[in-house]
Amino acid sequence: MKLRFETRRSDSPWVDTVWTCTSEQVTAMTSVAGARWGLVFWEQDGRAYAGISGPETRTGTAPVPDGVTFMGIEFAVGTSLQAVPTSALVNGGIELPDTTRRTFRLDGARWETPGPDDAEVLVGRLVRTGIVVRDPLVAEALRGRRPAVSGRTVERRFRAATGLTRGGVRQIERARRAAELLALGETAADVVAKLDYFDESHLARALRSYVGRTAGQLREGTGGPIALDLDQRLTS
Repeated sequence: MKLRFETRRSDSPWVDTVWTCTSEQVTAMTSVAGARWGLVFWEQDGRAYAGISGPETRTGTAPVPDGVTFMGIEFAVGTSLQAVPTSALVNGGIELPDTTRRTFRLDGARWETPGPDDAEVLVGRLVRTGIVVRDPLVAEALRGRRPAVSGRTVERRFRAATGLTRGGVRQIERARRAAELLALGETAADVVAKLDYFDESHLARALRSYVGRTAGQLREGTGGPIALDLDQRLTS
């Protein structure tokens, strides 16, 4: 029983990753905290579905329909939907109406459902029509620059664009990276040093809160299906 993940990074500044996932006799998986919103497409029992997924601030357990293949687009932090505040998507999502195998409806218009190789084409169209937008101040903050506004203004706009605080995004991203490094075989001590955790207890608490695994489970590949691509790992 396993989940088969395939993930690729995108060269679009609007997209972080594009992924597919197929379940093989899996009924549930450990969900993992994530700082990004996305679009998700799948078919089940002969019917097509599309939805908007929101950022997740904690780990949990999620049901998985057997034999269903999902395709998703994870948008870059700081992007958002013009019509749906990202804050309304945190720890949740929206199923989109009137979806067919070829098209889906978003913001009052019908769009062609993309495949894994042409996701950026759809995103480009959504950007050009103003459905997907981005706050440049958030992008500056993520790159470590100091915008010419107060810290309070940066935090307010960051939360408006992402639904999360800057600190929350950093903690989630660091825990996910720690999980990838541990799955590659690095020791907990090495991960603590590389990612600036205070100590191994600090790392363990972060993994428990955001990933739902211990360092040992990640190194050994145990603990059951998990919503992370740990077979085809991403490079930083």
